[in-house]
Amino acid sequence: MKTPLAEQPRIVLTGIRNAGKSSLMNALFGKDIAIVSDTPGTTTDPVTRSFEIPRLGPAAIVDTAGIDDVGELGDQRIKAALERAKSADMVIMVSPGHRPAVDAEKSLFEKLFNNGNKVPALFVATHGEEALHADKSSWLKQTGGLQVDSPAGKGIPELISAISAARPEPEPTPLEGLVREGDLIVLVTPIDLAAPKGRLILPQVETLRDALDRDCAALVVKERELYQFYNTLKTPPKLVITDSQAFSKVAADIPEDQPLTSFSILFARKKGDLDRYVDGLKALETMKPEPRILMLESCSHHRQADDIGTVKIPRLFRQMVRRDGDFTFAKQMPETEELKSYDLVIMCASCMLTRGKVMARLDEIREAGVPILNYGLFLAWANGLFPRALEPIPE
Repeated sequence: MKTPLAEQPRIVLTGIRNAGKSSLMNALFGKDIAIVSDTPGTTTDPVTRSFEIPRLGPAAIVDTAGIDDVGELGDQRIKAALERAKSADMVIMVSPGHRPAVDAEKSLFEKLFNNGNKVPALFVATHGEEALHADKSSWLKQTGGLQVDSPAGKGIPELISAISAARPEPEPTPLEGLVREGDLIVLVTPIDLAAPKGRLILPQVETLRDALDRDCAALVVKERELYQFYNTLKTPPKLVITDSQAFSKVAADIPEDQPLTSFSILFARKKGDLDRYVDGLKALETMKPEPRILMLESCSHHRQADDIGTVKIPRLFRQMVRRDGDFTFAKQMPETEELKSYDLVIMCASCMLTRGKVMARLDEIREAGVPILNYGLFLAWANGLFPRALEPIPE
């Protein structure tokens, strides 16, 4: 019914309490989205809403708590706000233009504008009806930022134009660089107990849509029908893409020279950094006794009896790597010290996360010195399909 949040660029509003972040969000949408109050700390949890931006399309605007919040709860709110900014596709620093810069703002400004920050950032001074303080005037000149009066709507059209002009880099599509107009691809989509009733899962839908957008043809089959329909084709398809769990069956039913990969591998490439997952394969050869493995997922789903993350991959790991592997299952990143205690992280396709969020996770895992694998890449290796499953990918 709409573009999934995972496919919308994240634009995060950040700044101190009472900077005018919520008022700015309401002004952008032209209606009350966030609660506005003179009481510091009104915004507690991040508020996310979709907004259509010219030339950019649907984007997720995120209002966050103040980075100068106080108390134990305040520390948690600051942490959540900074995590949103760290994984954003664009950050808008919102600052009260009529007040002098405080330490928390100075630190944030330094991170966003003076430290080689890779994420596009805009500086916005609010309270445009008030006289501009010298500190904020200097920041506006340094960054080419904007001054707005949110209640009056002053400067809002210019802000939307500035966001549109900055154009956060979009994620690559699943088939980027893999197919050309007129190609035929085969999508193997098992319908098992874990498949949602009446629909396909997100990676399958996005890949099919991408094929159509690229003027390709797609044959969609279950793994049981693949052999029959594949052998009716007069010309071999450009690519066969399968659910990773069906790797073995699919490989047995097609010629050895038929290019083959999986949805999970395509999304490891789309959402993150495929090279890091490939490097993680080396850890399987040197796994120490009683290794600790973190199975990291990104969405909530009903786990079936033969769930891929909690059952199938741990079972294969114990059969092929170490019988004494100790598995932990999580949907959120652990704290840094806990993360360092693991010998390997195996992460799902992350189709419900933005690329920025996944890259932030990968950076944390690398800084902790822990190797990481993707579900699809592990299953390709376990089924004897490495490097075949990567050969269709040009880079």
